[in-house]
Amino acid sequence: MQSIESNALEPTRHELQTASPGEKLIRFLPVYGLVLLTVFLILLFSILLPNTFPTLLNVRSILSDKSIIAMLSLAAMIPMVTGKIDLTVGYGIVLWHILAISLQTWGGLPWPLAVLIVLLLGAFVGFCNGMLVEVAKIDSFIATLGTGTVLYALALWHTGGRQVVGILPDGFYAINGTMVFGLPITGFYVLVIALAMWLIFEYLPIGRYMYAIGANPKAASLNGIPVQRYTMAAFITSGTLTALAGIILASKLRIGQASVGLEFLLPALVGAFLGSTTIKPGRVNVWGTIIGVTILAVGISGIQQFGGSFWVEPMFNGVTLLVAIGIAGYAQRKRSAARKLSPPSKNEPISSTPETHSESSN
Repeated sequence: MQSIESNALEPTRHELQTASPGEKLIRFLPVYGLVLLTVFLILLFSILLPNTFPTLLNVRSILSDKSIIAMLSLAAMIPMVTGKIDLTVGYGIVLWHILAISLQTWGGLPWPLAVLIVLLLGAFVGFCNGMLVEVAKIDSFIATLGTGTVLYALALWHTGGRQVVGILPDGFYAINGTMVFGLPITGFYVLVIALAMWLIFEYLPIGRYMYAIGANPKAASLNGIPVQRYTMAAFITSGTLTALAGIILASKLRIGQASVGLEFLLPALVGAFLGSTTIKPGRVNVWGTIIGVTILAVGISGIQQFGGSFWVEPMFNGVTLLVAIGIAGYAQRKRSAARKLSPPSKNEPISSTPETHSESSN
């Protein structure tokens, strides 16, 4: 059973060739509407809050607070490309940030070795998720929810409900605390990861294969694509990236506690889902995900500077998630109807053909 469909809704070359300038503008507006809204919010808050919002201090604060969410959104996006969902991005970070500290303070391991162990464990959990989904044939939502709950239980057991505190090496603190060009290094982590993922998904065969799997695994398999291998690779990569986010969180907090981490799940999913409504609407994509996280960060920062209460952020994230899923679903239905009325272009990929979409909907 498919958890996420992957069908691009951006205008095709054939559509743009036959469209008038006004029609082109209308077709491109949904594609870049969220980008324009982000720019509008930045300008609006900069005008209304000239002393606090358009400042380097605020930029540093946003990058420091939201880089981990951006990383988790990118991690969640990877299985979504193959039509799956990974909820362990929210649960796993709880255990990984605790282990990154406890392996050093309780286990006496050097920080590079502790980091390596956490990354390997994250990859192993991703492998387990892939096995549950592809071999045991459990729906990805149920499988990763179960795995995530187990990880959270292990975090509670490992800490005994107490904080993990200790003196950590300066090298470990530098993972999060280093400044580059006056900005937190975590923002550059996200940029490098986003660029790498963009190149892979847009310009390498593996990216096209994974999008094809997300659109229709049966059609992809008939075309010679090893569906099981690529789907498991997506979960392994997602698990590794989640572990990296946990390491950065540990370096930032400098203590480990099981009560920290779960609050990242919803905004991470919101960023990934919201990203599927822009740049390439109807299809999860890297820059759309970055825009999704950015508009969340800008909106929440502006509202809080206006004096918003503590409940504003979860309310904003929840409402935005519902809106994002609603827009994505509407866009897919509209595109599907349009596809049935017009023949496909020869240049369109497998994930956009009518046959692919009709099979994946069954």
